[in-house]
Amino acid sequence: MIGLIGLWSHSIAAIFFGALAVWQLRHWNTDPDNRPLVAAFAVMSVWAIFVALLGPRELMSGLAESARNFAFLAFMYGMLKGAFQDGRQRSVKLVYAVVGGVIGLQIVIAGVLPQFEGEGIVYDALTATANVLGLTIAAGSLVLVHNLYGQAAPESRWAIRLPMIALACMWGYDLHLYTVAYLTRDAVPDLFAMRGAIVAMAAPLFILASRRSVSWKMQISRAATFQSLSVMAILVYLILMMSATQAMEVVGGQWVRLGQIGFVFAMTVAAAVVLPSGKARAWLGVMLAKHLFEHRYDYREEWLGFTRTIAQRGEDSAPLADRIAKAVADIAGSPAALLLTIDDQHRAAPAAYWNWSHPVGMDDPAAQPFFRFVERTAHVVDFDQARSGRLGEIPVPGWMAAEGGAWAGIPLLHGEKLVGFVLLAHPLVRRPLDWEDFDLFRSVGTQAASYLAEALSQEALANVQRFDEFNRRFAFIMHDIKNLVSQLSLVTRNAERHAHNPEFRADMIATLQSSVKKMNDLLARLSPAQSAEAEPLRPTPLDPILVGIAAAKNRIHPVAYDGDPDLGALADPARLDQAVAHLVQNAIDASGDGAPVRISGFRRGFEAAIEVADEGVGMSADFIRTRLFQPFASTKETGFGIGAFEARSLIASMGGRLEVDSREGQGSRFTIFLPAAATASAPIYERMRA
Repeated sequence: MIGLIGLWSHSIAAIFFGALAVWQLRHWNTDPDNRPLVAAFAVMSVWAIFVALLGPRELMSGLAESARNFAFLAFMYGMLKGAFQDGRQRSVKLVYAVVGGVIGLQIVIAGVLPQFEGEGIVYDALTATANVLGLTIAAGSLVLVHNLYGQAAPESRWAIRLPMIALACMWGYDLHLYTVAYLTRDAVPDLFAMRGAIVAMAAPLFILASRRSVSWKMQISRAATFQSLSVMAILVYLILMMSATQAMEVVGGQWVRLGQIGFVFAMTVAAAVVLPSGKARAWLGVMLAKHLFEHRYDYREEWLGFTRTIAQRGEDSAPLADRIAKAVADIAGSPAALLLTIDDQHRAAPAAYWNWSHPVGMDDPAAQPFFRFVERTAHVVDFDQARSGRLGEIPVPGWMAAEGGAWAGIPLLHGEKLVGFVLLAHPLVRRPLDWEDFDLFRSVGTQAASYLAEALSQEALANVQRFDEFNRRFAFIMHDIKNLVSQLSLVTRNAERHAHNPEFRADMIATLQSSVKKMNDLLARLSPAQSAEAEPLRPTPLDPILVGIAAAKNRIHPVAYDGDPDLGALADPARLDQAVAHLVQNAIDASGDGAPVRISGFRRGFEAAIEVADEGVGMSADFIRTRLFQPFASTKETGFGIGAFEARSLIASMGGRLEVDSREGQGSRFTIFLPAAATASAPIYERMRA
């Protein structure tokens, strides 16, 4: 019964794939890339015929199976031809070569196996070896199918999906078949019989795929290459273990167990010695890059890693200079880096020591000529050549060229200006710099220089902003000092006539004390600590503030106050006092001698209002609209033009607003509106009820 199933299943597979081969012959001349697939279909049909007629363990069946595997590998390899022509990773060829070599061994075993049929131990050993080889071919082919599909270009992946599924089904079934056969030491005739049916079910997938006329473009990555090599290494290990076990079972006795223990012990010792060693891993990376790839660096991964390191943010992240040094060192595989910043006179200063332990000398007379040369030529310096004297007349500082010191020097050029210089220590596996290092290091240096230059610009801008803040506060203080000087000048003039008057002397002393206090307050406002944060707003009675301002100004000019003694507002007393004092002083300056200035306080809805009115020269509508609140714009010959600007800024900072009503020749009225607030003397709800 099993034989009949095997006959029919393989016959159907032979018919399907034979028909596919004939159908695909129509593209033989028009599409040369299609020829490996036609050959694979034909070989598959021949293999199915041999198995149907002779059985799976006969010589011709074994040879045909090897030819079938080789034909489909050739088909897959042909699809990768474009990637190889583009100079992509040559290690993929190595994987195909390994699987092809195992197919060669399968051919040898297929030819030898029938000769020892019925000879007991030898035949069993050859059968087990054939199963191991079949298992290895199936597993290796599945790895190649996975990587071929995974690395295909997105626009061509849809076209190869069905053929890859068909091949995965074929080799996946083979993997199961040979695994079971090896582990059970059985011929598994039922699995061999159903093999033809599984292969026949994959034929429609090839039919559907062949109807898609597209260009199959492959893209191979280093990650896929290393995955393939890793899987192949695991498979080689399994093959060695199974082969050694089979050979020792032929020998028999306790040697089997001793051999297994010794092999595992040797592998463990090797792994314990090699894997923790950074130098061993570095050597392996260099060897793989040198012999398996056309380029030493995977530029996409290197650039992404460089960007991630530079762009780190957060409280725990290192300073930018340290991140730049680390990012450059990581790309080069260097264990240590030193970042020097260069000023306009080409003097260097250490900015970041990333694992750097070599001596650093900043007083070398050759440093400035060296950095001028690097800036002029954008030269990536190979210090091994400097030690051997092959750099000619380049003035290399002695501490950089000292034995055991720097390996490479990378200029950080922003435009044509050298803003920094990165020194790299030798990697764990010493190697000379080549053209690829020079090109990559020069590009990395340019990119790192942009980050460094931006950071330096931000620092300079922050310094300018701090000076600008200082200058702004100083301008306001100068305005206040001018008002104090005017007040003291008036006291001085009156002292000549009224010095004998006790009341005048008392008033003069009070004025001087008030002026000294205000000057000390002004000096305190110049301190950087005073510019951090203003006092929080709180319910503030307005009557004491307005009465005090009116009393102080009344000494130099008639100022009258009329207001609600229970009026309160949400404000900062110091800022409010300063804003009202500016407006009152401006009103005094705009008024003639003896012309009164009036201060009043009242409630309007949910707001507290403070009004400062004068009968002075007034202002035009155009001046109010375009110049009144602009700094350094004034109608007075000796004015600074920042009183109204500062007053409005102070009021706005407390959540209020300032309104202006003025007519030329009729005077002006400034009204401050602040949120009304309850005070201890008169809660807001009581006033509203009244």
